[in-house]
Amino acid sequence: MWADGAAFFLQQSLEKYLKAFLLGKGWKLRKIHDLDTLLDFAVEFDAGLEEFRELCERVSGYYYTERYPMVVPSELMTEDIERDRVEAEKFIHGLFNRTNKKA
Repeated sequence: MWADGAAFFLQQSLEKYLKAFLLGKGWKLRKIHDLDTLLDFAVEFDAGLEEFRELCERVSGYYYTERYPMVVPSELMTEDIERDRVEAEKFIHGLFNRTNKKA
């Protein structure tokens, strides 16, 4: 059961990091929770972020699993979340590097 909570917070973290990256680029804040959509906007600023598409697609589903458990049943395994956490670290480091890059 803790896996669902961990997955939800992983999604929330990536959502916040993506929004921070976008806001730093002058993007106007929108009420969006879908990581795929946020990544679409981020890729407009840096096409290299496209390599994290599959991660964003997987982790986006974690939001709905936790928020609407009766509609989207969870089949998450600890190994899945750990794999995504490791990849998410790379994504976050990539966002930081792109944000701190001198123009």
